[in-house]
Amino acid sequence: MAKQMIEQTDECAFEKGELGQSKEHAVRMPAEHDLAVDESLGLKLISIRLPESLIQDLKFIANREGLGYQPLIRRVLQRFTTMEFKNMAREAFGTLSKIEAAQAMPEEVVADEAVEPARKRA
Repeated sequence: MAKQMIEQTDECAFEKGELGQSKEHAVRMPAEHDLAVDESLGLKLISIRLPESLIQDLKFIANREGLGYQPLIRRVLQRFTTMEFKNMAREAFGTLSKIEAAQAMPEEVVADEAVEPARKRA
């Protein structure tokens, strides 16, 4: 019981930032560890040239969001590509009639009640 109370106290101290934030206890991980983390997350190191003013703006926004500017750039690029793919899908299916669109959709999507009547008419 006493051990459990100590663990809870230590955990609370870490969460409060009272423990674990000292630079004297920080240890740099080997480069192999960085590579393993990148590989497990599917990350690839690239180089890109950006205007200095843009970098400063990104750093300012990232700081307000509580992140580094590089994770912010990843987030921005991910949002952009997601929206572009959605727009591409809208364009592709928007030019088709409802019946053609229903025929082109996978069976899992067709289970939607709004699509099923169009598929049946086809």
